[in-house]
Amino acid sequence: MKKWWFFLVMGIVAVMLAACGSTATTKSSNKQENYPTKPIMFVAPSGAGGGWDLTARAITKILDETNLVKQTMTVENKPGGGGTVFMAEYATQDKNNDYKLFVNSPPIIINNLKAEGNSPYGYQDTTPLAQLTKDFGAIVVRADSKFQSMSQLLDAIKQNPKSVTVAGGSAPGSMDHLVAILPIYKSGIDPKIVKYVSYDGGGEAIAALLGGNTDVIATDASSVGEYVKAGKVRVLAVSAPERLDGVLKDVPTLKELGIDAEFTIWRGVFGPKQMSDDAKKFWENTFKKLSEHEKWKEELTKQGWEPEYKGSKEFTQFLQEQEQLISDMLKSLGMHK
Repeated sequence: MKKWWFFLVMGIVAVMLAACGSTATTKSSNKQENYPTKPIMFVAPSGAGGGWDLTARAITKILDETNLVKQTMTVENKPGGGGTVFMAEYATQDKNNDYKLFVNSPPIIINNLKAEGNSPYGYQDTTPLAQLTKDFGAIVVRADSKFQSMSQLLDAIKQNPKSVTVAGGSAPGSMDHLVAILPIYKSGIDPKIVKYVSYDGGGEAIAALLGGNTDVIATDASSVGEYVKAGKVRVLAVSAPERLDGVLKDVPTLKELGIDAEFTIWRGVFGPKQMSDDAKKFWENTFKKLSEHEKWKEELTKQGWEPEYKGSKEFTQFLQEQEQLISDMLKSLGMHK
């Protein structure tokens, strides 16, 4: 009789433990399957119409059309200080908000390292999720410029730095300035002696070049194609590791010209520093699928963007490498914090 009661009790206990284990497994499984459970915000830390804004809207549009994300997604613009205003808010108030992501590019590194307008927050205060596109810097002159080659331009700067006006669509110490001085710095010329003029955006810099107000500009390679086709400008070099396709296919890289330099103008997506494992895994998988989808490839072609996918780990490593390069250039300019 005692044995009968013993086995009965042990059987009940076993059933209860199995049920508890099943419930725990289901809860754990559901936690991952249920993310995301509410609307998601993508932030462009700039005004409407800029590169970050266009990228954020393209990402959310294709994620929605492909049904890779079933929740509602919105894009919010947060301009101010080239992204520094948003970063201060995000790194302190949204550090564990799995439902707010943002798009950025090299300024997230530059703003954290430069002295003027410095941001105390950088990519280390986020979770880098994926790089999705790439572009490269271009050194551009007017079609009728006396500078027929990069070597002629560098020789003129060596002989008389003040005789050459270099310009870009961003402030001193920002991205266009760094692209401009990269070949100068790598050629052993003190970049501090180079005359740099900043304009409010690449469009104004191009206008200044065409209007004869500057001798050379540094800008995104993807933004000069139409001017090359129209015969208005000539690109002396690009900061890519190898020659580009399309209208710039005949333009040499800096490395081809014996200048050991390259610079990638990437765009990627970041999440909060304390992002949950479930959310990080979801976005890593989702952005990988996005990068491989035909609709995304069509969008890249439409926008004139080059594809370049890096997952979270590879993207973070790349950011560390680019940070070193940017740090070296800012120090050479005397603009490091």
